[in-house]
Amino acid sequence: MKIYEVQVRTSQLLESLLNIWKDSVRATHLFLSDAEVNQIKKYVPQALRGVEHLIIAENESNKVIAFMGTENSRLEMLFLSPKERSKGIGKQLIQYAILNYGIREVTVNEQNPQAVGFYMHLGFETYKRTECDEEGNPYPLLYMKLV
Repeated sequence: MKIYEVQVRTSQLLESLLNIWKDSVRATHLFLSDAEVNQIKKYVPQALRGVEHLIIAENESNKVIAFMGTENSRLEMLFLSPKERSKGIGKQLIQYAILNYGIREVTVNEQNPQAVGFYMHLGFETYKRTECDEEGNPYPLLYMKLV
């Protein structure tokens, strides 16, 4: 597997990442309806273009299988192709982000217990909780710091 920061965010790459995002969200964000996923999906390309550091993971065939975005020592996004879960890829990405970008914080949906457990397993602890997400939707968020 190869992990690296993307320098040029082509429309082809963004489309590939959007597909990974969609598949990942459908597999892990079970609290979202299809309509909600489709609504959120409209904003993902903008987030992918705007995040300071966009890092991807490729398999041995140079196919993108996961990505993350970081900014100001925060993990802004981390999504893996569902077929690639439980293989240590997420852990490798987080370790890469800690080492190369000084990641210390992440925000996660409380209703995504797999993600919450993943971050706790890697040493993050919750320091704040909100009833709604940043857009005011009724999805509680956990703000976690690396301890």
